[in-house]
Amino acid sequence: MLNISNNPLNKTVHLTGFKSTSKVFHQRHYKHFNRFLLASALFGFVALFLPWTQNIRAKGYLTTLKPDQRPQTIQSPIPGRIEKWYVQEGDFVQKGDTILFISEIKNEYFDPKLVERTGQQIKAKSMSVESYEGKVKVLNNQINALVNERRLKLEQAKNKLKQSRLKVQSDSIDLEAAKTNILIAERQFDRTEQLQEEGLKAMTDVEEKRLKLQEAQAKLVSQENKLLTARNEVLNAEMEINRVQAEYTDKISKAQSDMYTARSNQFDSEAQVTKLENEYANYSMRNDLYYIRSPQTGYINKALQGGIGETFKEGDRLVGIMPADYDMAVETFIEPLDLPLVHVGEKVRIQFDGWPAIVFSGWPNVSYGTYGGKVVAVETFISDNGKYRVLLAPDPDDHPWPKDIRVGSGANTIALLEDVPIWYEIWRQLNGFPPNYYQPEKNMAKSNKK
Repeated sequence: MLNISNNPLNKTVHLTGFKSTSKVFHQRHYKHFNRFLLASALFGFVALFLPWTQNIRAKGYLTTLKPDQRPQTIQSPIPGRIEKWYVQEGDFVQKGDTILFISEIKNEYFDPKLVERTGQQIKAKSMSVESYEGKVKVLNNQINALVNERRLKLEQAKNKLKQSRLKVQSDSIDLEAAKTNILIAERQFDRTEQLQEEGLKAMTDVEEKRLKLQEAQAKLVSQENKLLTARNEVLNAEMEINRVQAEYTDKISKAQSDMYTARSNQFDSEAQVTKLENEYANYSMRNDLYYIRSPQTGYINKALQGGIGETFKEGDRLVGIMPADYDMAVETFIEPLDLPLVHVGEKVRIQFDGWPAIVFSGWPNVSYGTYGGKVVAVETFISDNGKYRVLLAPDPDDHPWPKDIRVGSGANTIALLEDVPIWYEIWRQLNGFPPNYYQPEKNMAKSNKK
């Protein structure tokens, strides 16, 4: 009633006589309803002090724990053309099984006997190296022979020089004797000539002494000639030594030059042999790369290059493979605001797509259908989606994950933090505050020790 009129009806009209009034305004109804409200209020007040586990919810997907267990694509390190497929999608392959065969598309590798011909070139060059080695040995022997011959020739020339010097010395002595003889002959001739003038000697004695004087003079001239000849022989011997030295130095130098040339050719041939062996190994490995093999045991997911005769470049993806043996993990992403709250080794609850679950995020003990996880890695650099990547592994203390889950399916994660009262969590959510910042007990113990 709005009580607009001056005649209030509630004072003149009574509703007690109506059946509906007796049912609505029953005094016993007020009593039970008040009790219900009081009990609800008491229960709600008590519930505000119940413990609530703070958490961080995030979305992710299933992956593998180790990088070598994740799905991968097989590439070819060389360009080629598809010739034959040995598998089809969904096949199980062992490590090393042939997946497809490709052929060459570069003209420098078209020769089917390229490896064989390269091997023949290696043999020819190896024989050339052996020939140069033999030539170097022969030239070394020749050099040694020339050195020995020069030594003998020099000794012979030095002996001849020594003989010539001794002969010069001998001729010099003979020359001095000849000079002495001519002096004696001149005195005898003068004395005999004087005695002949005095009549004491005959003319024949004078002529005899004159003859001896002439013979002494002739002998002196002859001895001077011999001395000059001996001195010329000394000069000739010295010149012979220089000639032998120069001649054999030239021969030895030429032989050494030939040896160094042969050795240079030998080293050049060895370098060519090494280069050819490198090419031979490369060609052999390239021939082996024509067969694309499985890098590990797994299942063929999808052929990314199809058909026969289709060409591709090096590094192009050919086929995808999923390893057969792998350890499951969950890759989830959290907000930068929550990053300081996540630490390696903490517990996480996980809900997999396709697996029904009843989740009470604040009461993990009463949640149903969730599985335990453990933080094994926290990325230190932000991802492309603006969040930080966290890798979760199965919790060994919890029941195992389902066997039928597959890599790539979705998952919802709940990272469990501190236990707080419900009233505090409601107040935090209403104010938009982040969960309480905390450090794990291990880190706190380490900091206390420091």
